[in-house]
Amino acid sequence: MLKSVLRQLYRHKSSSSSENITTIKSANSYRITLSDSKTRNTLSIVTLQHLIEEIKNAGDDLSLKSIVLCGNGPVFSAGHNLNELSIPENQKIIFSLATKLMNTMIDCPIPIIACVDGIAAASGCQLVAASDMAICSNRSSFSTPGVNLGLFCSTPGIPLARVMSKKTAAYMLFTGTPINAEEALRTGLVSKVVQPEELDDEITKLTILIGQKSRSVITLGKKFFYRQIDENIKLAYKNGEQIMLDNLELNDCKEGLQSFVEKRKPKWSN
Repeated sequence: MLKSVLRQLYRHKSSSSSENITTIKSANSYRITLSDSKTRNTLSIVTLQHLIEEIKNAGDDLSLKSIVLCGNGPVFSAGHNLNELSIPENQKIIFSLATKLMNTMIDCPIPIIACVDGIAAASGCQLVAASDMAICSNRSSFSTPGVNLGLFCSTPGIPLARVMSKKTAAYMLFTGTPINAEEALRTGLVSKVVQPEELDDEITKLTILIGQKSRSVITLGKKFFYRQIDENIKLAYKNGEQIMLDNLELNDCKEGLQSFVEKRKPKWSN
């Protein structure tokens, strides 16, 4: 039954493709797939530009409630394109675009879900760490191998140090050694590990669950979630108090509370 739901969900209103990215829009979720398998889905300059544009556009689409990032083939992403990175005039552009992508993901008003079935390395691993949630298959692996080439994965280390055990992040960064899916789950890099054949169904379940929620509530919640992480805990509670009061003023919250009293499903504004 779930497979039929999957087919219906991804009977898209619109889709697009390029040499390195394909997209599919469903009822309330947007799937972005890295499709440059010849380069192991490297984050080339063009790919970075496309990811920024696609995530921003999806975030601005009020019909959407989640974004899914996938990789075509056995590699989710091998990170930056080293051929491009070896050209001095490209280097500043590449890292500037990478920073813009990270900020775009943080500022996106809806959750971003990484769907990983294979290798996520260097800035590809950074992409996973920067996502709001990550579901991976048990054959996936994660690494920051830049140190092996004399280029420490400093920027990938930024989200890694914030989402997982510092000791594990340091182990990955200083040795370049990959960790497997279970280690990634245990140390906080991913949200859930499933069998490869269950990955699509698990992503569908997740997007359906999120799709049943109010977009305005999700947006408010995501914005404060990342804001409070870097705050002193007492300040976070003080600010959280006001956020809860602001939340109560949303029309969708009033509808949600009323639907509970009336024992019915809420009808969200979007």
